[in-house]
Order: sequence, then structure tokens, then C-alpha cells
Amino acid sequence: MRRLIRSILEADPRLEVIAEAGTAREARDAVNTYRPDVMTLDIEMPNMSGLEFLDRLMRHRPMPVIMVSTLTRKGSDVAVEAMSLGAIDCVEKPKVGASEDTFSKLADTVVLAARARVSGPRPKNQTITPRQNRTFQRICLIGGSTGAVDAIERTLQSFPSDCPPTLITQHMPEPFLVSFAARLNPLVAPEVRLAVDGMPLIPGQVLIAPGGAYHLNIEGTTTLRVSLFEGPLVSGHRPSVDSMFLSARHMAHKVVAGILTGMGRDGAEGMRALREAGAKTIGQSKETCVVFGMPRVAGELGGVEKWADLDKFGQEILQLAETPIGVRAE
Repeated sequence: MRRLIRSILEADPRLEVIAEAGTAREARDAVNTYRPDVMTLDIEMPNMSGLEFLDRLMRHRPMPVIMVSTLTRKGSDVAVEAMSLGAIDCVEKPKVGASEDTFSKLADTVVLAARARVSGPRPKNQTITPRQNRTFQRICLIGGSTGAVDAIERTLQSFPSDCPPTLITQHMPEPFLVSFAARLNPLVAPEVRLAVDGMPLIPGQVLIAPGGAYHLNIEGTTTLRVSLFEGPLVSGHRPSVDSMFLSARHMAHKVVAGILTGMGRDGAEGMRALREAGAKTIGQSKETCVVFGMPRVAGELGGVEKWADLDKFGQEILQLAETPIGVRAE
């Protein structure tokens, strides 16, 4: 596997492979000696798991890391946990006998990761007690991509059990999204589930786009329901943040749209359309984004009404959701 990864990365003129390691100890020594810009890290390693090594690395020398994982349920569970610890992204490990086409985007992923802003882990005693019994006027739509696994978890930790109906589109493969929803549910006060076609939007529930062949959209006016739309890529993605945002234009005055860290521009056009139609909108600040891509473009297009640092993002989006329809927030 290391030979395959090396051959793919060395073939790209933008990259130089400066070291490789077969164990966590070798990896630690290589990091200290060569100071790489990016590391690819297998979840399965001898003596110490990739997850344990990643946790230690992020505490002592935070840096961009791309995880290499199988798309099994177990592999997806661990990969999502790795991204919550600070890994930038996860690429699928080729199956036995498969061509290296599985790694076709590996070089681009590594190049983009080199630009990411990586910080150390959150203090373990940093907890938020969500305020209950608030009157929410609007539903929440949240989109994210690279670096947003941790950002979404931190945002939802501010949400009370009676939070506004919330839909989330996060760019990840379908098995990862299954694991993501399962991981979030016990960690936050609201109920977190994968969205199912036709589900009503109700307070206290957070629905995650299931991905695969489907976009997560909204349908209805008085009674709002999930619509899983089977269609082509939108803004280069499926599930797409733009698809979700644009599906809510008809009820924009009842929406708060938030955009979190991520590469590219998915969600920017939809956020502009929502704001122009009367929605409240909020973007994650440049200083706290792992990759200031999607929020940056949304801001440039005029779609972002308000900016917030990540540690305040959840509280700010809830405050906007309390804003009476037709009244401007201060």
C-alpha cells in the first residue's frame, strides 16, 4: 500500500515524498526529522492504531493528515472518528485486485490539505449546556465539507433537545455518513438521524443527508418534509449543499442557513439565493475554518449576512432562528 501511495504522489510534480513509515514509532521519528507538510495515515498499523497515533500527533504537533481507510462499516466508524480528531479527509483504500484508479484524487486531496489550517484538540473540559425552552421561528440548514466533521459536532453541542428542525448536508461517502449520524446521536442533546424520504421536519431532530445517489431537499409549505432527490451532481457534489439550500427558496423567510469549513464553492449560490429571498445566513469565520473555501465564496457572492467563530457558531445560528420573521437581527 505504501508503494502504491508513493508511486501516485511522486508522479505529481506538485508533490515530493520525503519519508515513509511502517509503524507509529517510525512515523513519529519521520515527522520530527523531516517536518512534512502533509501526512497520509493508514488506520490499520502494527503496535499502535492509526487512530491512537493521530490523537497523539494532534496533541503534540498538529498538521494536515489524510486518512486511508476501507469503506466497511467498521472502517467508516473509525474514519469518522479520525476526522473528528482533526484529520482533514479520508480516502478509500483500494480493494485487492483493484486498479489504482481508486486513488485517482489522492494527489489533489494532499495538495489541498497542505493549505489547511489545523489546530490542536479541544480541551476535554470545554462543555456547553444548551439553553432549553426557547421559541424558534425558523428551521436550520447547515452545509459543510473538509474539516466540518468536528465543526458540525461542536455546533450541535450548542443545540438543546428542543432545537429547531435542522437539516445537514456534509460531503462524505455514503458509509461515512451512516457512521457520522450514529456517532453524533449520543454526543448531542437533539436526536440525530439519517434523513429518510418523506420524513416531517420536527423540533428536536437533526437530519443528516444520507448521500449515495441522493440530495437532501425540502418540500412543502405548511408541513415541511424531507425530499431525497435522486439526480446528478450539483456544484460537483452529491449530496450537495446548493441543492439543499435552493430547495428552500420558496420558504426562505423561515430559514437560517449556515455554511461551515470546506473546499470549493458548493452552497455559495444557494446561500446567496436564500438571503436574497429573505433567509438569515451565517458563515464560519476564516480564522476558525480548516479550509476557508465554501464560506469565502458564499461571502464574495453576498450570501453571508453574519460571520461567527466556530466556538460561537451554534449559539449564533440558534439566535438567528429565534429572530421573528420580518424583523432584522442586530
